Amino acid sequence: MSEVLGLIGAMDEEIMLLLEEMENKQTTVKAGVTFHSGTVFGKTAVLCKSGVGKVNAAVTTQILLDSFGVSQVLFTGVAGAVHPDLDIGDIVISSQCIQHDVDVTALGYARGVIPYQETSSFPADPQLVKLAEQACRELKQKSVTGIVLSGDQFIANKDTVTVLREQLDGACAEMEGAAVAQVCNMNGTPFVVIRSMSDKADGSAHVNYREFTVTAAERSHAILEYMLKAM
Repeated sequence: MSEVLGLIGAMDEEIMLLLEEMENKQTTVKAGVTFHSGTVFGKTAVLCKSGVGKVNAAVTTQILLDSFGVSQVLFTGVAGAVHPDLDIGDIVISSQCIQHDVDVTALGYARGVIPYQETSSFPADPQLVKLAEQACRELKQKSVTGIVLSGDQFIANKDTVTVLREQLDGACAEMEGAAVAQVCNMNGTPFVVIRSMSDKADGSAHVNYREFTVTAAERSHAILEYMLKAM
């Protein structure tokens, strides 16, 4: 039985290009999410749009694992840059993912720590990370491998960015990756999150976000295409 890849984006722009290239498409709707099964670049895959936020991302990921038996999960999309070396259009490849909006500091836990749980930082699969890094090198795409921070907030404040960098060593901030990562970790499923920077998460997002979302999605798509072909 061939491996089935789970490919997730949070928005239409993030899955549209892959959907156009998918062959032998079959569509299934579960929990209000549309799952497209077929082949992409010769690989058996299930492609879906999770919707925005951690709950949507977690539900979508668990359905991929339970109903479609995916063996690896690749999440792609846009994010706000937190690492100072990142510019709009650059790529972050997840080394690990943390939920920055988990805050139980009042009870003595560090920010991002989920109480009563062995780990709160969910490491990406080393082989998938390596493949994503290789894709960026081949495509001459500037990238940083680092911590993807997720929370149910659109970060648009310089001071918040500074805090996320100082407290959690984040490379970028978005709204889904750590939820996907936690579900994959709980199920023992390899994953990687690949994010293209659409803004600097510093309050200029209203200028940058819509303008660069399409370009950012195209860059993420090029990396996924390389990875799928190389697998």
